[in-house]
Amino acid sequence: MSLPLLRLSSLDLVRGFVAVGRRMSITLAARDLCLTQSAVSRQVHALEAQLGVPLLLRGYRSIAFTPEGERLFRSADGALQQLQDVMGDIGTNGAQRPVTLSASIGFTGLWLLPRLSRFQQAHPGVDLRVSANDRVADMRNDGIDLAIRYASAAAAPEGAVRLFGESIAPVAHPSLGRGALRSERGLHKIDLLEFDAPQHPWLQWSEWLRERGWSASKPQAVLHFNQYDQVIQAALAGQGVALGRLELIQPLLDEGRLVPASPRPGSQSTHAFWLIGAEAAPRAAVQRVKDWIVAEAQAARMR
Repeated sequence: MSLPLLRLSSLDLVRGFVAVGRRMSITLAARDLCLTQSAVSRQVHALEAQLGVPLLLRGYRSIAFTPEGERLFRSADGALQQLQDVMGDIGTNGAQRPVTLSASIGFTGLWLLPRLSRFQQAHPGVDLRVSANDRVADMRNDGIDLAIRYASAAAAPEGAVRLFGESIAPVAHPSLGRGALRSERGLHKIDLLEFDAPQHPWLQWSEWLRERGWSASKPQAVLHFNQYDQVIQAALAGQGVALGRLELIQPLLDEGRLVPASPRPGSQSTHAFWLIGAEAAPRAAVQRVKDWIVAEAQAARMR
């Protein structure tokens, strides 16, 4: 039986409960709502008092839904998301809602930014905002429409679109000469540019050297960087040899600004770059950005 509109709980109380349910954390919900933890906790308690049933099971540093709480959350979360979407589209001044695209700093600098002028020419009416961050964003709560993620096929979310895979090979500035790593003997004369990403060992020089049986040999020096685009900038400046992620830097190879530093073909990573959408049925502007990214990736693969 439906409640009369007059007896419906305050939207503030429902919003606080949904925020907690989305994060399963009062602390994170309070951060999302720009409130104190105690204020959010009071909202949930007030809603429970109105309904006369507990909605959350509170444990030590953990919370869980009661059956009634889970039922309410499923309904309220969908209803609030619809409100967020509609009110976001309408806006407060009639302005077009921007499309927010999240990608890693390296991908943004090396692949996306060099292509953005083509997007602006093709879609001058779309307001595109790029969020370059190596933190994995919560798309719904962070207002992200599209995200580009680096993952294996098994780890890619359902519905993700594969943009391209990844080939890895040493590259350097032409001044260092093609084939700087033609043999193990030349290793001690060059500097290696290292991307500090131990969670991805296939991007590490130690793995590349081990696969070739060169682990006992030492380079002249190793320069470390915490961002991949910094590695490539150092290679462009002639400061050493980098492990090139060839699909990301293909324009630099085509222009001759970087050249292969080893005669061996590039090895294939198990990871790829994937495009993820926040909504199964995105609004028109988001779909245009999505289609453009997919087309650019396809064109790059065909080169």
